[in-house]
Amino acid sequence: MSRFDEVVNEAIGEVVLGESPFRAETLAQHIAELVRARQGAERAEVTIAARYPEHKPAPVSGVQTQEIYTLHGRAVAFAHGTRRMVGVSATGITACPCAQELVAARARERLGEQGYAPDQIDGILDSVPVATHNQRGIATLQIGCPEECSAEIDATTLLAIAEASMSSEIYELMKRSDEVEVVEKAHRRPRFVEDCVREMIAGVVREFGALDDASFVSARQENLETIHQHNVVAERHGLLSELRGELATGVPAERQTSLEEWLDTRARWASA
Repeated sequence: MSRFDEVVNEAIGEVVLGESPFRAETLAQHIAELVRARQGAERAEVTIAARYPEHKPAPVSGVQTQEIYTLHGRAVAFAHGTRRMVGVSATGITACPCAQELVAARARERLGEQGYAPDQIDGILDSVPVATHNQRGIATLQIGCPEECSAEIDATTLLAIAEASMSSEIYELMKRSDEVEVVEKAHRRPRFVEDCVREMIAGVVREFGALDDASFVSARQENLETIHQHNVVAERHGLLSELRGELATGVPAERQTSLEEWLDTRARWASA
């Protein structure tokens, strides 16, 4: 059992204290490969979640604010190679489209009763963001690379895709001008949890065009509901080839490859 502690410390020394920049998936890969070799195991799996800060300006005032995100790294080492995953989790705001439509319908009735013409009502509702319930949402986006893939997945790009998938980004420190900008942006881009997942998948296909079709993608959105006692979750995962086909044709893939299937694919081939 003491070998595990020795292997972990050795991997940290090589990856974190070495000349190479720290990457969660690289650290996971080093630990998994060292553990598998030292223990003579068929398979070793390591999962890492690290909280890290990023500085970014507020949308209007430009005041610098520090946001905390989660970086995910995962590696599964076999004798024939190692599969890696890198991902991020970000928090944003989502505005509900359904409640907004209901509020807009009621507003139309009231404005009509006050004598406004239909085109005038349209103009009013286009100019004034319509109320709806909103809540914080947590977007988690991960990409897995097969053994032969040498591509480096930029976590900053994943973070940008995850944040943009929600109704609006959020900021720890804001002035009033920033607050109104965030609220208006969110209410002009109402999205369900499944909309956020679709946006993340589309963002990956758009931004990682050179990535191998055998890569794995997982997108998950959880909304911390405000007018319900429950939270709402949507998720989509599969091979990049499956997701590219869906976006290109509009036809759902016949099956969704699970993470477990993707991680064990080469292991099954090796034992066949």
